[in-house]
Amino acid sequence: GYLLKDSSIEEVAQAVRVVNEGQSLISPSMAVKLIDEFKQMSKPNKERSTALKLTDRELEVLRLVAKGLNNREVAKELFISENTVKNHVRNILEKLQLHSRMEAVMYAMKEKLLDLP
Repeated sequence: GYLLKDSSIEEVAQAVRVVNEGQSLISPSMAVKLIDEFKQMSKPNKERSTALKLTDRELEVLRLVAKGLNNREVAKELFISENTVKNHVRNILEKLQLHSRMEAVMYAMKEKLLDLP
């Protein structure tokens, strides 16, 4: 299941019950985002609006973010400052017209930018 931070106690309790019964649960606002993402994925490549190309460094940052590293860990891995990582993440989101790190991870997975087993 997936809930947003502003979910009420009642929503959390209900979500636990639903997931415990083996069902899935996604908040309505997240479901809309996922449906929009799947719609984009179903379009032919030339119709996708992937905006500007990312730099090599931005791709490195995106790959590490998609692997679950936080800004501090990315900075340590790439030997750059945490503020530089924040700037790269902001640029990535802007260039790809995304709104969150989660959307960036989904983009990285969709574009097969990760070396997953």
